[in-house]
Amino acid sequence: MKKCCEDIKYRIKIGGGSITKSFTTWFDGMSVSDSNDDECILEGKIKDQAALYSLLIKIRDLGLKLISVERI
Repeated sequence: MKKCCEDIKYRIKIGGGSITKSFTTWFDGMSVSDSNDDECILEGKIKDQAALYSLLIKIRDLGLKLISVERI
């Protein structure tokens, strides 16, 4: 059972353009990898829902398409 304050790992699939590895700091240290031509995957630990929403807002502000958010 996970503790209340333990980071949770997420996989977020986005489309609408490629993201370079230099964005890992902008995305709070999430790893960035290409899925295919127009999709990327962000993967890493997020400490709480506020941090998750902040990350989703950054994706929106970049004009990227959110494809999926998966808790892993």
